Amino acid sequence: MRLHRTEFAPAPPLLAARSSDEYRPPPLTKAQRRAAVGAVSAATRHAPRVGVEAAEYLAGRLGTAATLRALDAAAGGGFFAVPPEAELDEDAADAAFASGPLVVDVQTHLVRPSRRACAGADALFAYLRMVDPDRWSAGVDAARLSAAEWAACVFGGSDTAVALLTSPPGRSDENVLTNEDIANAKAIVDRYAGTRRVLTHTIVHPNLGPAELDAMTGWRDALGPAGWKVYTLWAPPGHGGGWSLDDEDVGAPFLEHVRALGPRIVCAHKGIAGPVANRAPASASPRDVGPAAAAFPDVTFVVYHSGYDIDPVEEGPHRADPHRGVSRLVTSLADAGVPPGANVYAELGSTWYLMMRRPTEAAHVLGKLLVAVGDERILWGTDSVWYGAPQPLIDAFRAFQIPERMQEAFGYPALTDTVKAKVLGLNAARLYDVDAAAARDAMPHREWLTEARAELGRRLS
Repeated sequence: MRLHRTEFAPAPPLLAARSSDEYRPPPLTKAQRRAAVGAVSAATRHAPRVGVEAAEYLAGRLGTAATLRALDAAAGGGFFAVPPEAELDEDAADAAFASGPLVVDVQTHLVRPSRRACAGADALFAYLRMVDPDRWSAGVDAARLSAAEWAACVFGGSDTAVALLTSPPGRSDENVLTNEDIANAKAIVDRYAGTRRVLTHTIVHPNLGPAELDAMTGWRDALGPAGWKVYTLWAPPGHGGGWSLDDEDVGAPFLEHVRALGPRIVCAHKGIAGPVANRAPASASPRDVGPAAAAFPDVTFVVYHSGYDIDPVEEGPHRADPHRGVSRLVTSLADAGVPPGANVYAELGSTWYLMMRRPTEAAHVLGKLLVAVGDERILWGTDSVWYGAPQPLIDAFRAFQIPERMQEAFGYPALTDTVKAKVLGLNAARLYDVDAAAARDAMPHREWLTEARAELGRRLS
C-alpha cells in the first residue's frame, strides 16, 4: 500500500528529542545513542540506492523499518520484528507492517487556527514544543494542526478507518476547539465520506458547577457524542487544583448524571500532566479510577494515556514501584477489586509515541496493561494531529512484541497479532458499536478528502 504523504509528514518520531526550556532529559543512554547512529547510518547508505534524500527516506516506511531495527538491536533484540530487507524494499516494508482487520484511533485532535492566541493554545503549544521540538523548532504553526490537516494526516496519511475527535480542556471561550466545532467536523466528514468515519467527545468540566452538568442534556441531544471527556487535573483560576472521579462533591454527581443521561462512557485524561512527572497535580493520577469503576459498574471508563507520565526514568515492572506511572492504574484497579475485562479500558494516545523509543519500558507498560485490564480493554490512540500523520506509530505497534524473556520473568502475556488487532481497532469497534467490516472496506477510499478538506478549512478556520 502506498499512502498519501502530507506536506508536513514528519520524520519517524521514534528517536525525536524531548526537551524544552522547561524540561531537559538526561543525555541519551548508550543504547539510545547506538540506535540513533544506526538509523542515521542506514539512511545515509540506503537513501541514494532508492533515489531519495536521507530526510525523505527517514520519513517513509523504509526509514521506519531502519529506525525500528536500530532500536531493537540497541535494546537487546526481541522487540521489533522487522526483516533487514524492509530497509530497502517497499514491498518488504509493506509486508512487515501489513495492515490488520481495522484501525480505530480513539484520540485525535485539531486546532482552529483563528484561536491560536487563546489561553488554551498557549498551554497546548508549550506541550508540543516540549515533546516534539524538532518539528516545532521555529514555533508552532497552527495551520499545521488545522481541520484540513487533521483529515489529511489521519485519513489520507494512515490506515486509520475511524477516528474519534476530542479536544484539550478549557472553557469554550479559551479553548482551541469547542464541543460544537467537534460536532461540525464530524458532520462535514459524514457528508463526504459517509457516516461512522468520525466519532466525537463532548468535553465536560464538572468542577465548574451545576450549570455544566445541566448543559449535558442539551449537548447529548444536539451533538450526539460517543462519550464524555473529562480532565480531572484541570481547574480554572480560583477553583482549586482539579477534582477526582471518586470525590463526593464533583465526581459522584457527574457520574450519576452520566448514568442517567448516557452515553455511559467516561473518557478521563490520566497522566501526562507536565514536563516532569513529580510536579504533576495529584488529580492527574489514576488513583481514583478503581474506586469510581467499582462504584459505577454500569459506566465504562476509558483511561486516556493509561496514567503514563513523562519521566526521564523508564517505567519498569509493577512490583518495582506500584505507585508510579501506569502502575498507579494497575494498583488502583487491584485495590478496588476491578478485574480484567471489566468496565475500565486503557488508552495509548501519546503514551505509545513517548515510550516506543524505549522498547523495554514499552514492553513493561503494555505487559502490565494486558495483565491488569486484559487484551479486550486496551484501545489505540495517537493524539494525531499533534505529531503529524500517525502511520509510523501504527507500523511500529504492528511490529512490536514483548520478548519471551520478559514474558517469562514478569508474567506478561505475548503481544500476538491477534492481540494487536484487538488493540488497534476491534476493541474500540465493539465499545462504540462500529461495523468493523464496513469501516475496514471504507478505509482505502480517499477520493472524498479534497472536497472535505476544503470545507473543513472554511468552516473551522
